[in-house]
Amino acid sequence: MYTGFFESCKIELGLIYPISNTPRRIRIMEPIVKEDIQIIKRIQANLESCILGKTDEIKLLLTAMLAGGHVLLEDVPGTGKTVLIKSLARSIRGQFRRIQCNPDLLPTDITGVSIYHPKDEVFIFRPGPIMTHILLADEINRATTKTQSALLEAMEERHITVDGEPHELPKPFLLLATQNPIDFEGTYILPEAQLDRFMMKFSLGYPDESTELKMILSQSVVHPIELLEPVADVEEINAIQQRVKQVHMDDAVAGYLVAITRQTREHSSIFLGASPRATLALVQASKAYALLQERDYVIPDDIKFLAPYVLGHRILLHAEARMDGTTVPSVLQSVFQQVRVPIRLEK
Repeated sequence: MYTGFFESCKIELGLIYPISNTPRRIRIMEPIVKEDIQIIKRIQANLESCILGKTDEIKLLLTAMLAGGHVLLEDVPGTGKTVLIKSLARSIRGQFRRIQCNPDLLPTDITGVSIYHPKDEVFIFRPGPIMTHILLADEINRATTKTQSALLEAMEERHITVDGEPHELPKPFLLLATQNPIDFEGTYILPEAQLDRFMMKFSLGYPDESTELKMILSQSVVHPIELLEPVADVEEINAIQQRVKQVHMDDAVAGYLVAITRQTREHSSIFLGASPRATLALVQASKAYALLQERDYVIPDDIKFLAPYVLGHRILLHAEARMDGTTVPSVLQSVFQQVRVPIRLEK
């Protein structure tokens, strides 16, 4: 619902930004949105009981799910990537499938295949593991480029085509792929077109000493995931995904977001900047993250927090910049400094 008129500025996390140049109505969260937040909090609590000390990373995963995006987890083995993904599937009563990528994996091993039924003299489609709510593609960079391309249609179009027949994927559909940043033997570099279809890329990293001690104690008898109970269902996640799209983004904040992505295409150290798909992904991620923060509007801090995870893997630096020690995070910090945060002060 709407109450009153808004004539001044919003102040969030130390940033002051305008809602518009003219007075406009502000929105107050409907009760149904508050119910959404309670569902998200229960899922987050479930995940934090299994993966200790990774609150920000869990929020990023939930943001991608609510925004309808896919995630690339780049980390060394044994940091809890698979446990995190299985915990998410169990928390939302979603179907979970796992693909162990390797060089002899075929595209039909992912999408499925049509098998001839001699009795009825027809071909029957036998679905592959991709027909699920949450799909884990473990060590995706070990699969050949032909096999990796089988995922592109599913990631973008939310359906697959087998023998000329389209098959819709379940909703929601979330692809979580992992890759090892250390071992490059027998791996294939993900092409830019595939990287661009991942909404986010981040890593879990090693836990600190106190967290690792808590982890040992919590798993001394039974692993927490074995005691995990569902706290939502896929229908509720589908409904929240639709309401995320209605989270408000003011024109001034949208202009700030676009200025950041456009600056990545003009920066002297960047060879390949963020694509328009990256701009749209950052919009959807910002709206989902705002909902996680119990707001129905986006602020610039949401964009600044998410931009490294949404844009970082889409940016390629010039060879000269890499040889000078320039990194993508440092370039993004430079971009943030060059783009003016929208400010309007009123008495």
